[in-house]
Amino acid sequence: MGNLKEVRNRIASVKNTQQITNAMKMVSASKLRKSQTSIQKIRPYNRKLLDILNYISRDFNLKEMDVPLLKKPEPEKVLLVGFSANRGLCGSFNSSIMKAFQKIVKSNYSQQKSNGTLHTYPVGKKIHQYLASHNYPIESYEEDLVEKPTYEKVALLADKLIHLFTQEGFDRIELVYNSYKNTATQEIISEIFLPMHMEEDENQMDEEEDSWSNIQEYIYEPSREAIIRDLLPKILRVQLFKIFLDSNAAEHGARMTAMHQATENAKELLKDLKLAYNKARQSAITNEIIEITSGANALRGMAR
Repeated sequence: MGNLKEVRNRIASVKNTQQITNAMKMVSASKLRKSQTSIQKIRPYNRKLLDILNYISRDFNLKEMDVPLLKKPEPEKVLLVGFSANRGLCGSFNSSIMKAFQKIVKSNYSQQKSNGTLHTYPVGKKIHQYLASHNYPIESYEEDLVEKPTYEKVALLADKLIHLFTQEGFDRIELVYNSYKNTATQEIISEIFLPMHMEEDENQMDEEEDSWSNIQEYIYEPSREAIIRDLLPKILRVQLFKIFLDSNAAEHGARMTAMHQATENAKELLKDLKLAYNKARQSAITNEIIEITSGANALRGMAR
């Protein structure tokens, strides 16, 4: 019977675990729906801001403008910003970021690392623990924004990164994060945040050529250069907010998938445990019947 009790305890333990993972799955599904709505709204807005900047800056020599955000010096002093979750139980969401971070450093910034000019800015508890344990120089650390990013707080972080680039001597700020594709798929993205890269989407411009064909006829107040200077930091704030929402949605998608798989695994394990329990119980009952039958036969033999 000791074996039966052990199996019963394991069944009860797996059932409790299954309830927990199923509850975490439903919570992540609810959060994911909200994150999906937010990311679907911010992506077109961010794209349109970039389109506006590209159109305004057409036929305008940006190189003649003294704009620090657009300068592209050789990246001697680099800041890598990595985004992770604060908690685990989300599949390979955190580990993939750490592997990508290590790969980027090895392939692109090995010289800066050896010179001591490579700094890091972890966003999330897990990436912070990883970078601290591997002795990376940590410029600063952000944790609170991971769970519930708001535009106001993210804008302050964007301004801080702009300050580090323009005032603290950093030549490049690069972001490494998980981008949400669908519930089961997250893609590691590495993109240069600063200096800004002016990139024109030729296909997009051809499609909207009619609406912007007379751009040179517009009068800019106070000036086109002033508008560009004012627009650049706004674009960076929106872009960083989009990345926070992207990473947040990817985390919930990864956690939902991981908890779904854990729930299914618990279901399969319960089937095996119940089968083992029934076999052990049947074996115990059979042994008891044999013992009773043997005892009865022995008594009959003694009576004779």
